[in-house]
Amino acid sequence: MDNRSSIPVALTIAGSDSSAGAGIQADLKTFGAFGVYGLTALTCVVAETPGLVTRIEPVSLEMVRAQIDVLLRSFPVAAIKTGLLFSSEIVSEVARILRASTAKTGAAVPLVIDPVMVATSGDLLLRDDAIESYERDLFPFAALVTPNLGEAARLLGEPIRDLAAMREAGARLTKKYGVPVLLKGGHLAGEHAIDLLFAAGKVVEFSAPFSRGVATHGTGCTYSAGIAAGLANGLSLEDAVRGAKKFVTASIAQYLAWETSQGLPLHALNHSP
Repeated sequence: MDNRSSIPVALTIAGSDSSAGAGIQADLKTFGAFGVYGLTALTCVVAETPGLVTRIEPVSLEMVRAQIDVLLRSFPVAAIKTGLLFSSEIVSEVARILRASTAKTGAAVPLVIDPVMVATSGDLLLRDDAIESYERDLFPFAALVTPNLGEAARLLGEPIRDLAAMREAGARLTKKYGVPVLLKGGHLAGEHAIDLLFAAGKVVEFSAPFSRGVATHGTGCTYSAGIAAGLANGLSLEDAVRGAKKFVTASIAQYLAWETSQGLPLHALNHSP
């Protein structure tokens, strides 16, 4: 077999970030860093820079459908990740397509769901009605759901303030949705960024030094893309998370920096650390 045809393929279904630090652009950079060929299905276009979202517009439902359909028919997709899906209609349509594809092939492609709801800047990115569609239509297909603390709090209806609350929240989410959950604790105070993987009846902790003074975005996109890349490469879920955690930690620690025309700092993840 030609070695070129053995390169694993992963699909990202997400939004476009004009500053290329998050969204589909970050996913493609991450896939490439893991030796995975990346496919894209665009759900929306976001005009943003780190810390500022100025406009967001969805792609038509028909176009979302056409992108995913042609890619799944044409490529040996080994893993899929979803990022910003924007609306209830897009969430439900993605779930419908994946359901139909699984029924046709008889095998489900591992799906990593990053339930992007709020930008690092605090701007709302996901319509409220989409959360119910996630829970009803898409979460049941997940090999892994990767909420941060804010997203988990929104799903559970209460804040998560410390590691003990993280453990309780992760257990509740796993029981509620019946799928593995990676609860990301990067927003907690402390010297380490701690994440908890709830899967196969156990909890695995992943910890890395917290990088101070870095004001960027796209960490969740990069993390979930790294996990999807690991699954596409044939790793176990735990090993895929471990490799992705190491990659995103290095991407933050070795961040890129510029200044805006107003002299303000502008940071971005370094996907080639």
